[in-house]
Amino acid sequence: MRIGFDLPPQLRVYGGFFIYSFCMGSLPPRLPDIQHAMGIAEGALGLGLIGHAVGTLISLSLAAPIVERFGHALAIRTLIPLLALFYAFASLATGPLMFFLLLLPVGLVTGGIEIILNVEADRVEHQVGRRIMNRAHAFWSGGFFSAGFISAAIAQTGLPVAIHMMLMVPLVALATLLVLGRFEAAPHRTGTSTETAPRFAVPTLPITILVIVTLSAMIMEGAGIDWSAIYMKGEFQVSPFLAGFAVAVGALAQALARFFADPFVEKYSPTTVSRVLLSVLFLGTLLIFFAPHPFVALVGFALAGMGTSVIFPLAMSAAAQRTDRSAAINVAALAQTSFGAFLVGPPLLGFVAEHFGIRWAYGIGIPLVILSLIFVDALGKKPLPHSVD
Repeated sequence: MRIGFDLPPQLRVYGGFFIYSFCMGSLPPRLPDIQHAMGIAEGALGLGLIGHAVGTLISLSLAAPIVERFGHALAIRTLIPLLALFYAFASLATGPLMFFLLLLPVGLVTGGIEIILNVEADRVEHQVGRRIMNRAHAFWSGGFFSAGFISAAIAQTGLPVAIHMMLMVPLVALATLLVLGRFEAAPHRTGTSTETAPRFAVPTLPITILVIVTLSAMIMEGAGIDWSAIYMKGEFQVSPFLAGFAVAVGALAQALARFFADPFVEKYSPTTVSRVLLSVLFLGTLLIFFAPHPFVALVGFALAGMGTSVIFPLAMSAAAQRTDRSAAINVAALAQTSFGAFLVGPPLLGFVAEHFGIRWAYGIGIPLVILSLIFVDALGKKPLPHSVD
């Protein structure tokens, strides 16, 4: 007999996104403590952080056929608790190389979860007859905000990072059991290819353009996750709570924007909404770059979080809805290529922060946002039919 709540399919997807991101969101507010414990500069920390991206890229290249073979239900119930466990191991790192190696399995697990949850969100959209992708990612942001806020408060108490991360393991395992214990994979979308996913999902030209559109959102979201707490600590010498809260406030704004985005996408089209939010991202990046006061920076982080909110979810939805290949292959191709481009993010931002100042880690996002605006039409100009959740 399965243990857990009996939930509608869309709520199971929402719950999966929330628990997954709650697990991920606990570490970033503690990065200043990890950096201090290692006694390293931003460049070395960035090289350590790249382990997560490398592992994710490998997983996105290989995981699609594996998770299909084992089944989404069993895979998601196994991978999320493993993610919490691997984060706990990573928090024990004593140097950047060890941090890199311990983040590799974190990335390997992350890739599998990304494929499962995004494909399930697309299939459930088709099953229930209404859009849920942006709202699903809103729950991701909500989980990240919740974990970020709690972690910021824990950081203020001075609790060692390793103990904090170890306490997350049973909490995440219990939440997974209760929310996803009765998770069942949604049926495949009709009218799409069901060809077997290859080990490496080669991006087509349309997928490559989608990668370009998502690049600024991914880089700036990554900057907010990995570097906002360090930015606040280094530039303004704020308390551990306020430094960690910079991570949370961006996730909160992102969650709210994603939660309410679908009606606007349905009315005005993915391109129009994305163009507005990329402009918001541009403004937020400028505020962070020029902020004279920590609260101005917090406003910038909030605007940046809002600005990144729907770009990647809409691109994932656009990739999954293409009929040239199976949804799993197109999602994997977009995700792994995006993460491949994103691979240079942590070391690049760390190098820039160490040699030019932490503010420039955000300044380099300005031309990337402009590039996304140039190609944003790839997300689709046609308004979508109205639907109610």
